Amino acid sequence: MTSTYLITGVRVLDGPPTDLLLKDGQVAAAGPEARTAVNVERIDGDGLVALPGLVDLHTHLREPGREDAETVATGSRAAALGGYTAVCAMANTDPVADTAGVVEQVWRLGREAGLVDVRPVGAVTVGLAGERLAELGAMADSAATVRIFSDDGHCVSDPRLMRRALEYVKAFDGVIAQHAEEPRLTVGALMHEGEMSARLGLTGWPAVAEEAIIARDALLAGHVGARLHICHVSTAGSVDIIRWAKQRGVRITAEVTPHHLLLTDVRAESYDPVFKVNPPLRTNADVEALRAALREGVIDAVATDHAPHATEDKECEWAYARPGMLGLETALSIILETGGLSWDEIAERMSRTPARIAGLDTHGVDPAPGAPANLTLVDPAARWQVDPGALASRSRNTPFAGMTLPGRIVATFLNGEPTVLDGKAVK
Repeated sequence: MTSTYLITGVRVLDGPPTDLLLKDGQVAAAGPEARTAVNVERIDGDGLVALPGLVDLHTHLREPGREDAETVATGSRAAALGGYTAVCAMANTDPVADTAGVVEQVWRLGREAGLVDVRPVGAVTVGLAGERLAELGAMADSAATVRIFSDDGHCVSDPRLMRRALEYVKAFDGVIAQHAEEPRLTVGALMHEGEMSARLGLTGWPAVAEEAIIARDALLAGHVGARLHICHVSTAGSVDIIRWAKQRGVRITAEVTPHHLLLTDVRAESYDPVFKVNPPLRTNADVEALRAALREGVIDAVATDHAPHATEDKECEWAYARPGMLGLETALSIILETGGLSWDEIAERMSRTPARIAGLDTHGVDPAPGAPANLTLVDPAARWQVDPGALASRSRNTPFAGMTLPGRIVATFLNGEPTVLDGKAVK
């Protein structure tokens, strides 16, 4: 049996305080009309901001295969606590999500968890090997209705194969999400190539390895007329290329991670593998360019690249550590920490646009009468300290440990039912 919720005195985005009535999976009423409802569960929204539920284009849930690092259930709980109502689960599982059977397994696990809408991302190539296309059509036609395909963690480096993938997904308005990394330029790379890598004596990952692939694929996407999405943009040069491609009318979108908006390659001085990530943390000039591009809209979305790892894969020497960081529970707070965006712009970059890219019609809709009741309530005045041991993820590899951050998720609603209340997961 579903409940009816009355949220009183809450600000919807940058608007004045109002009331919201959630009933039967929708926002049933707003303003004075909401107050006429009876038999409701009341939530005091004084001082809170209501956002459309956040949507993450780039989440690693690790299941099947690495349940020691994360499961669909634990990752879903972390997502809900971070204000998310939908996440796109990347394909680099074991077995790889390169068939209809595997993507349907992930989709069903998400439905069983019931905390967020889990939408699987299908692999572009069989086994992420970059040699032949995976079952793109079968995954698109499956119960999971896959619309995003990515070999994330690996670049589709063969231009002929990339062209074929773009041509294939165009038939059903799918999108190829590229991990932009020319592999021949990053052999043995351990961090960003620059002054810091030279000082530390670590093999560098040059910015051009990312930028060359983005330029190539923008030209391919323009030639084919297909949709291209660039994962985890990390360099100022990449921003320039994406801006150029958009000006030419290429159907290109791009995402940036919270950690690339805040942290720089200086963190490698600690040799703490929690700061090892792919693409690597870049320079302060890159960080400033990424922030400006996000404000401008050249970068369309914030995506977490939530990458949980088991303890033994991070608590080791830098060279042997696996790259990746947790992101779901801290993403909104990091965006507030970096500043420069209004609530409406945050909703655009973290909810509406990601939902459009992923084809999620019931997500990314502002809380208003008749809208799906997928929303999150944020206390912008609250501050909280990141404690790795208190995170819902099965892993602990957050680069923000010990930091005090702004903005606390008070409640999250999925289809009108709470997944988080009073800052705690409901189940």
